[in-house]
Amino acid sequence: MRIAVMAAGAVGGYFGARLAAAGHDVAFIARGAHRDAIRANGLRVDSVLGDVLIKPANVTDDPASVGPVDIVLFAVKLWDTETAGELSRPLTGPDTRLITLQNGVDAVERLAPILGADAVAGGIAYIATVISAPGVVSQTSQFARMRCGRIDGRPDARLAAFADDAAKAGIDIAISDTINRDRWQKFVFLTGLAGITAATRMPIGPLRRDPDTRALFHDLMREVVAVGRAAGVGLPEDFADEQLTLGDTVPEGMKASMAHDLERGNRLELDWLAGMAVKLGRQYGVPTPANAAIYAVLKPHAMGGR
Repeated sequence: MRIAVMAAGAVGGYFGARLAAAGHDVAFIARGAHRDAIRANGLRVDSVLGDVLIKPANVTDDPASVGPVDIVLFAVKLWDTETAGELSRPLTGPDTRLITLQNGVDAVERLAPILGADAVAGGIAYIATVISAPGVVSQTSQFARMRCGRIDGRPDARLAAFADDAAKAGIDIAISDTINRDRWQKFVFLTGLAGITAATRMPIGPLRRDPDTRALFHDLMREVVAVGRAAGVGLPEDFADEQLTLGDTVPEGMKASMAHDLERGNRLELDWLAGMAVKLGRQYGVPTPANAAIYAVLKPHAMGGR
């Protein structure tokens, strides 16, 4: 398959490298020092699941030079969704599927007016990765899972063919006919993890052992579950309890990507995580005091800067 990775950051770079290593024609969209390092030294993935070096790597900052592809792995930060969507127009032909691998719960809805509803599929990635240096993606988790599907649940032969090829490339992938619920399930855990690790500037290990920070983590997730249920999403009432148990199984040193961004002085996805929980809570009449507190504490850092 011809695949474009928009953009080759920590998530897109990981999955794109796995597909390129399996022989697929992968174009990596990157810019700045990251692009230059990939062009000079290749794209390196340091992973507990096996290291990968793609050299030479097809990297560019101009999607128009790539042209239409079969699959676009869309993995940009949430504030860049519309801008990157416009830049993805040259990548999308009549049979292209763009799979959103972003955080949050509204990426498909934001991209459909730009690229067409038929072209945009929902997706979620369960993985812990960072760009540890220009041209280098480091995976810090034992898991690397991708799920994708149509928001309306209908079958899609193009997505099914991609999933087959990705599985042959060693990627843990599955097609889901409940991708809207799936992205909300991730949203519950990620909003809690991002909120607690960014606000405290600490990894999950000590936070889940302390009764007060553990209770806050639980409250953040319970509020998101309540909001989702009010919005009509099929989340079990006790889903936050299950996710709290999941939090006990992740690596001791794990932090959400928003915590890493905060440490580096980068812009935060705050408005689309805790901020979205607060916004939707107001819309549906669901109180979200814990997420409102996290939002207020982190808001001065939302645009980056140390």
